Amino acid sequence: MQAPLSRRVVIAGLAGLGVGLANRSTALAEDTPPQDAAEALQRLNEGNARFAAGKTRHSHESANWRKQLVGGQKPFATILGCSDSRVPIELVFDQGFGDLFVVRVAGNVIAPDVVGTLAYAVEHLRTPLFVVLGHEGCGAVTAAVTELQRPTEKAPGLQKLLKMIEPGLPKTYPPGTHDEQIHVAVEANVRWSLKQLAALPAAQKLLATKEVTLAGAVYDLNTGLVRFLKT
Repeated sequence: MQAPLSRRVVIAGLAGLGVGLANRSTALAEDTPPQDAAEALQRLNEGNARFAAGKTRHSHESANWRKQLVGGQKPFATILGCSDSRVPIELVFDQGFGDLFVVRVAGNVIAPDVVGTLAYAVEHLRTPLFVVLGHEGCGAVTAAVTELQRPTEKAPGLQKLLKMIEPGLPKTYPPGTHDEQIHVAVEANVRWSLKQLAALPAAQKLLATKEVTLAGAVYDLNTGLVRFLKT
């Protein structure tokens, strides 16, 4: 004859069931794509908060989930970020396979070869949210600021990259340390990339009909937090 369950065991079992149902509910919610830019932005913010707190879920990484994506993709956001190895975008937002369409290039610049990729995202993927993600201490932005202040001879490829950043940099900086000036320059560079992205013909059409929302953001290497810029 089976011994009766104690009250403590029953309560613990019910609590475990509740946690299991809550986790399943969260998983199901994450399997439903955001319906618009506001929901997409909320999902990015929630994922980044988990990442910064060290509570990542690592959802959408299972073998079964990957198999579901073989036939096609439906990412909920397109993100243009820097190539810096310290800013792996899917990890920063705690997202998995198929969630984000990511383009990475040094200094998150709108380079000619990047434009075609972004145009593909606009015309074919129709992600409701486009984000330009810079990061504090960006080496490309720092080099561009230094080049304007003290020009030196550089390799042609690097010089070309810096020239793409320079037009968006402030002409003057408020009093402060070099790091504080770079902080201002990083944000200015994000806004410059946003401006160029908004000027793409395909983007202009979708922005006019409010099918796409543009957002700028800066990642903090120290805290792991992403700060979305006010428009």
